[in-house]
Amino acid sequence: MCGEFLKINTIQMTYLQNLAKEVLTNNWKGSFSIPCANLYPFQWKWDSGFIAIGLAHFDMPKAEKEIKTLLDAQWENGFIPHIIFHSENDSYFPGASFHRSDLHPLASKKYKSTGMTQPPITGFVLEEMYKISTEKETSLKYIESLIDKVYFNHVYFYENRDPQNEGLVYIYHNWESGTDNSPIWDDIWETMNPPAYTFERKDNTHVDASQRPSKREYDHYLHIIEIAKEHKYSDEKIAKLSPFLVQDPLFNAMLIKSNESLIALYQLISGNDDKVTQLKKWQEKSKESFNNKLFDEEIGAYIHYDLRNEKPLRHLSSSSFSPLFAGIPSKERAEKMVKVMLDKFGNEDQYLCASFDPTSDRFSPKKYWRGPVWINLNWMLYNGLKSYGFKDVSARVKQDTVDMIEKNGFYEYFDSRKEMHKEGKAGYGGNHFSWSAALLIDMLKD
Repeated sequence: MCGEFLKINTIQMTYLQNLAKEVLTNNWKGSFSIPCANLYPFQWKWDSGFIAIGLAHFDMPKAEKEIKTLLDAQWENGFIPHIIFHSENDSYFPGASFHRSDLHPLASKKYKSTGMTQPPITGFVLEEMYKISTEKETSLKYIESLIDKVYFNHVYFYENRDPQNEGLVYIYHNWESGTDNSPIWDDIWETMNPPAYTFERKDNTHVDASQRPSKREYDHYLHIIEIAKEHKYSDEKIAKLSPFLVQDPLFNAMLIKSNESLIALYQLISGNDDKVTQLKKWQEKSKESFNNKLFDEEIGAYIHYDLRNEKPLRHLSSSSFSPLFAGIPSKERAEKMVKVMLDKFGNEDQYLCASFDPTSDRFSPKKYWRGPVWINLNWMLYNGLKSYGFKDVSARVKQDTVDMIEKNGFYEYFDSRKEMHKEGKAGYGGNHFSWSAALLIDMLKD
């Protein structure tokens, strides 16, 4: 199906690729990319990784600079922040003056940043860049110059974010998940009663407020940061005191996928047997715990675990299927997951893959991570499904992705309901969005 589509629409595909390159070129700021103008004026961690994959197809020097700039902001303990504030800009809240990364004694002295992170994708991004490269020897030298920083980031996670020594790391803020306002977090907000903060939202001045988290949700977000700041972003104190402490399948799957990539890259570089041995130990423990603890047999997919309150968060989201990208489930389990995906998310009226269960009463098709389709998750699912041999479903994910972008443009996220796409107004959030452009380029090159 997908091959026929690409043959018939070669001219249109070339046109889309050129538009995507234009988006990335316009969002390039000299040494890094922004996700999109106005709404997100700084450098975001996992955005930069996905953007680098797209850039690598037509401008490898920019792709390499993107990751180098990101890693240049690494803290002395291996931590990589989720936002790096390269400039003063009052169009985003909360900014550098709220986050106060300087409170941590080992924070970067060169860059202001947040004190939280995002999914650790940099390891597999380096491997993707190497696969794309037409100058393998040059690219391997570049990777050799940076790979230890990525490994150090993994050391940070396993030494500071795994209090029960399970091989599963926690996130202490919903923003660390990348899936900012997912309905999954509603269960945690019910256990909290933060004060009502006074602040000026900036995101709602750039996009429709109905597509963004609520004021009360932001109270929860800020409260968690205030607790972390009070304790100078101490991982030990956060593990003891943060009301939000979650083992996230998406976050941990990205870490496991990046572990695998580091092993492959270190073996190409050679002379790093100690690091490869350690990575393999982490992999064995992490995959075992992941499958034993996070797979829900009744639901038929992976779920989140509330480490603070010691209970599973039994909801289906696109994150539930992300372990396919990291090769975590068995073939038998993968088949069960794909059936669940198609039954719940994949009826003929829906584009794959909504960010939250469309059959749930918490599903909201326009509201950020409460229902819309996101291109970065589709990219992961496309590659994961393909690796397990689900060619028809992976082709559908690719086709759906192309259709949504072709009809609406390079938006941040998209309505999963096909009927909403007829007038080209089913793209939401920021427009000219970098990772939507970057990952479309990669999927079309495949």
